[in-house]
Amino acid sequence: MTGDGTFALAALLLHALAFLVLAVVAPLRRLGRPAAWFSILCAAGSLVSALLAWQRHAGDAMSRLVWEWLPAQGQTLATVGVLADAESTIMLTLVALVACLVQVYSLGYLSDEPAPSLGRYYAYQSLFAFSMMGLVLAPNFVQLFICWELVGLCSYLLIGFWYYKPEAARAAVKAFWITKAGDVGLLIGIVLLWRQSGTFDLTEMRVLVDNGALPLAGLSLITFCIYLGAVGKSAQFPLHVWLPDAMEGPTPVSALIHAATMVTAGVYLLLRTEWLFALTPDVLLIVAWVGAFTALLAASLACAQDDIKRVLAYSTVSQLGYMMTAIGAGFAAAGFFHLLTHGLFKALLFLGAGAVIHAVHGNDLPQMGGLARRMPQTTVVFLVGTLSLAGIPLFGGFLSKEEILGAVWAGGLTGPFVLLMMVAFLTAFYMFRVVFLAFFGTPPARDTHPHDPPMTMALPLWILAALSLGVGIYFAVAGPALPFGPAEHEFTSPDWLMPAAVGAAVGGILLAWLTYQRRAIDAATLASALGPIRHAALRRFWMDDLFEGVYGLGLLGFSRLIGWIDRYLVDGVLNVVSAWTVTSGDDLRTMQTGRAQDYVYGVALGLMILLLWVRWALA
Repeated sequence: MTGDGTFALAALLLHALAFLVLAVVAPLRRLGRPAAWFSILCAAGSLVSALLAWQRHAGDAMSRLVWEWLPAQGQTLATVGVLADAESTIMLTLVALVACLVQVYSLGYLSDEPAPSLGRYYAYQSLFAFSMMGLVLAPNFVQLFICWELVGLCSYLLIGFWYYKPEAARAAVKAFWITKAGDVGLLIGIVLLWRQSGTFDLTEMRVLVDNGALPLAGLSLITFCIYLGAVGKSAQFPLHVWLPDAMEGPTPVSALIHAATMVTAGVYLLLRTEWLFALTPDVLLIVAWVGAFTALLAASLACAQDDIKRVLAYSTVSQLGYMMTAIGAGFAAAGFFHLLTHGLFKALLFLGAGAVIHAVHGNDLPQMGGLARRMPQTTVVFLVGTLSLAGIPLFGGFLSKEEILGAVWAGGLTGPFVLLMMVAFLTAFYMFRVVFLAFFGTPPARDTHPHDPPMTMALPLWILAALSLGVGIYFAVAGPALPFGPAEHEFTSPDWLMPAAVGAAVGGILLAWLTYQRRAIDAATLASALGPIRHAALRRFWMDDLFEGVYGLGLLGFSRLIGWIDRYLVDGVLNVVSAWTVTSGDDLRTMQTGRAQDYVYGVALGLMILLLWVRWALA
């Protein structure tokens, strides 16, 4: 079936229009709030267009709206445009929805920003939304990679939005270079894949795979290189270290880029190329194990954090590991299902955390407490997000997490399944630790008179809470059947899986309640019982130290070696030669005495030498 890609293209270009206008029309950008409202208007139009595109491409409908690009020797190497189908349009709708709500929320959250800075912020937001949508709708690897890099650039700009803060500037650079390490692998994989298939086009490549015409030699290396790009963007071990530091940016940036959209780009890339990865089961096994390990590692780190945004950041890394494990098990649709639900409730949690930070003027959980009485609306919506993330029935993340657990079990990956069940327990524990400490704990001695956020911030929270709860209820009634994914990838979860998953979540909630609400278990005693693990978690398992060591001893050491070679060998040889030339010139210059008789002696000597040489040559 075919659809109409016009609405998908309109959703993409509206954000491009907003960015171009704000970038070119400097007076509008410097006004601040008018620039913000123009960007929000374009974002709202983009959301409507995305919804219409999703409606047009339900089921098997697909449309391509492309233009020729990069002609070479009578053929077109790549096209530019949109490839709209059920997967891309539902992802497009998620990006458009979160982008629109975040832009509305930012009006209240950044109300104290100077007008020029506010205009700059909305220009960056519009460029990011355009880049992410271009990635989602890319018909080929060339457009995908260009938009992939633009998304990374926007991440750098938005993380470092408060560039005058050293922490924000360092976090932006760290995120940029670590993700670029994975991007190098992606670029190599794309080039090798083009050499193998002769095309960059995703549709043409899919036809080659379906017909068995794609050579399998070296394909595992190609898919592994592509996976490296996903490791960087989706913060998988060991390239996960950039995401927690990225919380130095404004909280709405965290909600948009580092919860619902950018960090899911790697998961989305593997979803769009699942038919390619299916040919390399060895690489899929790596994806599954790395994903499960990342999920457990990040969940352990989240339990030791006192910064509310860092808890959510490690939670994001953990849930991305969940999605990757499902893809590695061969059930990409289950991972995509969790990607969609996670985008809603994690954006809700980040924006709810932003409301708390905005009210108490701080991120530290020990400095919060008793907010449920002062901020009842924020408490309700944050609880909805927390219950969704914990996987409680009738909330957004329940069925999607169960689908992943069922997929991993059906894929025969017992080890990753056990790790994910442990993660389910830890997720409920650390999230309800946040709830009890921030909303139901003892208020701090210093009362900052917190209150619920203004309407511009509260409205997006309630919309996301309603969607998270509505999605959970809808799929609980209708079942988790989605309009994508091949029928042969369907599976039946064992009867014991749902009680086990819910039991793990309830156990985590109970432990958090006993420790941080009832105080029946002393938190310090619990921490000391887990002494070595907690100590390692507080040091982030020394992963940042490892990267700093590699950078300091490896890259900087190599740079010092190159500097020494340049200074003492390359420059040294040139300096010796030039000094010898100058000295020789000075010595030869002494032969010019200015006396005629000396020159006669020199000519005579030269003539005698010439005669002797001629005599010797003719002998």
